[in-house]
Amino acid sequence: MIKISHNVWLASSELAFSAVRAQGAGGQNVNKVSSAIHLRFDIKASSLPEFYKTRLLELKDKRITKDGIIVIKAQEFREQNLNREAAVERLVELIKSVTIVKRKRVATKPTKGSQKRRLESKTKRSKTKSLRAKVDF
Repeated sequence: MIKISHNVWLASSELAFSAVRAQGAGGQNVNKVSSAIHLRFDIKASSLPEFYKTRLLELKDKRITKDGIIVIKAQEFREQNLNREAAVERLVELIKSVTIVKRKRVATKPTKGSQKRRLESKTKRSKTKSLRAKVDF
């Protein structure tokens, strides 16, 4: 069981792991050992509450396919079990990120004082620049 929040848990049977060969440099080890992990998680078939499912499916994330499957590839470590743990952590972070509701921005007006200061600085700047101009007799 994987804990998402106080009352939301994820069954480990809902996660599908497959070992693949890691990319990049690494010598002989990278060519012989399948240490990278592909984690697949089907959002629609999961036991997550409906709120989580809808928010996850609305996300614009390249790791979520059109069919609603999250695919996470972990290949930071040389050991398969460490990559498996890293993939699960990233999945939990992704699911937790959905619960954060962003506050809507409220447009504010500049104060009278700030407007006055802005206009005064503009007139002062224009006077300085006009003094730099060529003098015509």
